[in-house]
Amino acid sequence: MRKTTFILPVIVVAIVVFLSSLFVVDEREKALVLQFGQIKAVKEEPGLAFKIPFIQEVVKYDDRILSLDTDTIEVTPSDDRRLVVDAFARYRIADVVQFRQAVGVGGVRTAEDRLSGILNAQIRETLGADQVTSDVILSEDRRSLTNRIRDNARTSARSLGLDVVDVRLKQTNLPSQNLEATFARMRAEREREAADEIARGNEAAQRVRALADRTVVETQSEAEREANVIRGEADAERNAIFAEAYGADQEFFAFYRSLQAYETAIQGSNSSIVMTPQGEFFEYFNGQGQAAPAAAPAPSVDGEEQAAAPTDEAAEEAAPVAEEAPAETPEPAPADSAASDADSDEDAPVSQ
Repeated sequence: MRKTTFILPVIVVAIVVFLSSLFVVDEREKALVLQFGQIKAVKEEPGLAFKIPFIQEVVKYDDRILSLDTDTIEVTPSDDRRLVVDAFARYRIADVVQFRQAVGVGGVRTAEDRLSGILNAQIRETLGADQVTSDVILSEDRRSLTNRIRDNARTSARSLGLDVVDVRLKQTNLPSQNLEATFARMRAEREREAADEIARGNEAAQRVRALADRTVVETQSEAEREANVIRGEADAERNAIFAEAYGADQEFFAFYRSLQAYETAIQGSNSSIVMTPQGEFFEYFNGQGQAAPAAAPAPSVDGEEQAAAPTDEAAEEAAPVAEEAPAETPEPAPADSAASDADSDEDAPVSQ
């Protein structure tokens, strides 16, 4: 019983000491065995490794490619056009011994701070070099500039035990105070181009409308000309027909023209003509071509005298002449002729 009580603690202590002397190196890591701060061994191969328990300690570092985003900095290319640059880098720990000696216990955080300073310095130096303008930075030559920054930063980062794999510029913008002015200038340029396009469109529209208006005027003029020609030919043919018809019987022509004058002059319910009944205008009321003796005027209600109506004998004499009139429709006499005839006669009160 006493042996068991003594052996069990010894076994437990031995197991604890054995386990504390073992450590595992992952395939994504590198390890340093330190003894009182001094590097005693480097374990880069994955697997189990041993150390002296309670005396030595193990420090592990990531062996993968790490990412670093730099702070936004302002650079001035050779054309004095300030730019705000934001970059990022890919790096890995190439030499853990040198890395430990360079950064000490600060580890990756201290290394990234120092690497960020190296990158910022190289970005300012490369982008601010001669013959490097803002247009070059924003063109396809930007890749060559980032390669130059990477190579220079890699050389400087070797003292830290780091290997800079790649450097890229995430964004290259104008400062905020210049950005609004640039946008305003761009908007003004686009508005000017839009105004030019609108002006050219309006000019083209005016040409099209002018051509259409000219075509309309020419078409209407040609149509009116042809209509006038056709109307003139028709009037000439009509006048020829009338002249031929009226030339056959001049007496009937005079009778027909008188009837037209009567129809034009005596219209409505309040037409009044002041002339003598013996005038030529009423010759067919009194007789065919001859004026009949006028009847005594009948007194009217208001004291005025009215013209005597034509006698029955004059109407009977005018009837055969009307029956012998040709069937053609003659040209109507204008009202002006009747009015002129009426004015030429002597004044006599006649009411119709």
